[in-house]
Amino acid sequence: MNEKSILSFDSKKGAASISVFSNSVLVLTKLVVGIFTGSVSIVSEAAHSAVDLLAALIAYYAVSTSDKQADQQHSYGHGKIENISGAVEALLIIVAALWIIYEASQKLSAEAMPKDLEYGIAIMIISIIINYFVSRRLFQVAKTTQSHALEADALHLQADIWTSVGVLAGLIAIKVTGLIWLDPVIAIVVALIIFKAGYDMTKKSLSELTDSALAEEEQAIIRDIIENHSGIKDYHNLRTRRSGSKRLVDVHIILEADLPLRQAHDICDEIETLIETRLAPCDVVIHSEPFGDSKAQTAK
Repeated sequence: MNEKSILSFDSKKGAASISVFSNSVLVLTKLVVGIFTGSVSIVSEAAHSAVDLLAALIAYYAVSTSDKQADQQHSYGHGKIENISGAVEALLIIVAALWIIYEASQKLSAEAMPKDLEYGIAIMIISIIINYFVSRRLFQVAKTTQSHALEADALHLQADIWTSVGVLAGLIAIKVTGLIWLDPVIAIVVALIIFKAGYDMTKKSLSELTDSALAEEEQAIIRDIIENHSGIKDYHNLRTRRSGSKRLVDVHIILEADLPLRQAHDICDEIETLIETRLAPCDVVIHSEPFGDSKAQTAK
């Protein structure tokens, strides 16, 4: 593993560790405050943060494992672990949302007014601030390292920010108006937001697990590099997919039939380097074919 990979690995683990710690603190605090005040919306936020904590633990495991080098049993590396973790996190979000809806619906007819809402308001403000800075850090590292697991974790926390804002507004409204029914209604709205986030993440994770092609703009970069190389006559069989944070690319290029082997090899190396520079981390495999080969022309 080269120096760049080691630094990237440490950066991902560090970001995942921060998320685990912050979510642990928030789960415990929200749960205590929610039980003390009797507010179902705060308890629902504690459940949301518990899902975030589990997601953070999964993300930590995923980024700790996905960057391991390929071995005899995993010739293409361990990148898919990040995709699997994203799918598991998404399903956890959906389960949490359904649980919150069930619990909140039981409280719609409640007559007991939540007490000491100042504590709930305070913990929501603290939660918003902490999750803002932690999710921002996760997004930065996810963008730099192309980590699907960290991106999923950051989306968890981003959803938590918006739900915390909703709960905060609701607690203030309950305190000002005395309308008890606002508490479970807010919890249900929070759950619907969480459910939507889980649904979107599930679609994305399943798409990558089924080896969907890279985004069109990324494929356009690959085509542009190949088409603008003076030594390449044509190309075909461009195939792309993702494995965790790594993009996998293979393509057949057509070169002059009488080109020396060394020169053909150098052209392939140039193309690989250009693609890897633009789309790192990336694994590129190129198959060269002679111009005029009828089989190559048919494949096009």
